[in-house]
Amino acid sequence: MKKKLRAIVLGATGATGQELVKQLLYNSNFSEISVFTRKIFSIDHEKLNKNKIDFSKLYNYKPLVTGDVFFSALGTTLKDAGSKQKQYLVDYTYQYEFAKMASDNGVENYSLISSTGANEKSIFFYPKIKGALEKSVQKLNFKTIQIFQPPTLIRQPELMRAGEKIGIKVFKGLNKIGILKSQKPLHVRDLAKKMIAESLLKQKYRVTIYKSYDILS
Repeated sequence: MKKKLRAIVLGATGATGQELVKQLLYNSNFSEISVFTRKIFSIDHEKLNKNKIDFSKLYNYKPLVTGDVFFSALGTTLKDAGSKQKQYLVDYTYQYEFAKMASDNGVENYSLISSTGANEKSIFFYPKIKGALEKSVQKLNFKTIQIFQPPTLIRQPELMRAGEKIGIKVFKGLNKIGILKSQKPLHVRDLAKKMIAESLLKQKYRVTIYKSYDILS
């Protein structure tokens, strides 16, 4: 009988995180899903373990960070964070420290949502910290690592910002005339589906980076 897997989801209250949890709960390959959130998680399910945590005291929760697959969907914007320092905490520090705890606890598979253009040498702040995170987590002791660099994401209607709606319309218009097809907007449910599917496959390489066209195909 095939072993049932235990999943960990960081960022479960975000757009993609919500989809990951929803799909994992109804995926027969997973027997347990543990979420770690800053606020109360509203979903209840027999397979779900809910952990409301204080991110300033992450290591208090290290004994709870156990499982087979760690999905990291945490992230924020500069506007929501309020400063570059606070955005760095969420998009690099918290994610790296959590990944390190998972790695130290023997979690074998790590699945990370990064960003198109992630590059630690970028002159732009956001892709620079995403690139730095990608490089740092690859040094941890995970058996396999999947890094996803998605295009513009189509989030749930209640989470969409006005600027995002406009951007998606622009991209869709350009796509229709054959421009920037590799950056075709992607719904978060499709990203979540791809992440879960890849986590179940035997990976050819220890680290696999999925560009926009890899996720869309």
